[in-house]
Amino acid sequence: MSYTGPGFDPPQPRRSRRGPLTVALAALVPGALLGWAVYAAVGGSGGDEGSAGASASASGTPTAGSSPSAGADDTKPGASASAKSPSAPAGSGALKGKVVVIDPGHNPGNFRHTADINRQVDIGTNRKECDTTGTATNDGYAEAEFTLDVAHRMRTLLERQGATVKLTQDADRPFGPCVDERARIGNEAKADAVVSIHADGSGTGNRGFHVILPGAVHSGAADTRAIVEPSGDLGERIAGDFVRVTGSAPSNYIGDGTGLVTREDLGGLNLSTVPKVFIECGNMRDSKDAALLTSGAWRQKAAQGISDGIVGFLRG
Repeated sequence: MSYTGPGFDPPQPRRSRRGPLTVALAALVPGALLGWAVYAAVGGSGGDEGSAGASASASGTPTAGSSPSAGADDTKPGASASAKSPSAPAGSGALKGKVVVIDPGHNPGNFRHTADINRQVDIGTNRKECDTTGTATNDGYAEAEFTLDVAHRMRTLLERQGATVKLTQDADRPFGPCVDERARIGNEAKADAVVSIHADGSGTGNRGFHVILPGAVHSGAADTRAIVEPSGDLGERIAGDFVRVTGSAPSNYIGDGTGLVTREDLGGLNLSTVPKVFIECGNMRDSKDAALLTSGAWRQKAAQGISDGIVGFLRG
C-alpha cells in the first residue's frame, strides 16, 4: 500500500506503550529503539538501511494471475510455522465465541474496475478513493495475491483455535469492497479484532514491516476514540509476535524503529467501531523483502506471527 498522493501528510510515529510484550525490553532501551531491540533479541539478520523517515513511493502495477518467483516454497496454508508458537493446541477451542475479521488488502480484480475503485467515498475526515489496485513486486507478484494467501493461512490457524473468522473479500466479487464497506463488515460482525493485511510499495533499500494503529478521530461518521487503546494493544502484540516468528525487522523507513505508526487518514480505521489495525508485512519493491514475501514458507510464518498476536490480544 502506497502513502503518496494529494494532501498526504507524513504520519507521525506512535510511541509504544510498555505493554506485556515489550516491558522487559522497554526497561533496557528507549522506546524509539524498541523494535530493533526485539529484532536483535530473536537473532534476526541485518538488512539494508534506508533513510530514516523517508516517505513511501508510488505503488507498482500488479499483474493479473501473477505467481511468486520460481523456487518459492509453497507451503500449504495452515501448515505449522517453523518457529514455536505459544498458541493453544489445535482444537482446544481457546477462542470459542470470538469473532475475527481478516481484511485482505485489495481485490485481485480491482485492476479491471478502475472507474469503480476510483470513485470517492466518505471516510469521516474527508473523502478518498474506494480502493486501489495495490502494489506488486518487480517480477509482478501482486499485493492482492499476497494478502489473500496470508489471510487464508490465518483463517486456518485461528479456526483451529475455535474462532469464527470472516474475510472482507475472498476474490469472490469483481472488485472491492471499498474502504468504508471494509470497516462496516467488521462493525456489523461485532468483531473482537480486525486486521487488514497489506504489503508496502516503497523505495529500494526500505525494508521491514510496520503495524498501523488508528489515531483518535472524531469527525463526521468517524469516531475512533473508544478503539484507540484496544487497537494499540492489538497492534503491539502483533508487532512483537511478527518479529518473534518471522525474524523480520521493524521498518527502517517509518516508525522510528518501533514497527508502530499511528494514522488518521485511513477510512478502514477511521470508520471502525471495533479494535482494528493494518499491517504492512514488508516492502514489495525491495528485492530482499520481495524474496520473503514471495516465499510460501515465509508467508506461513507471517500468518502465524499475526495470528499469535491476535490470540494474545483476545486471551488477554
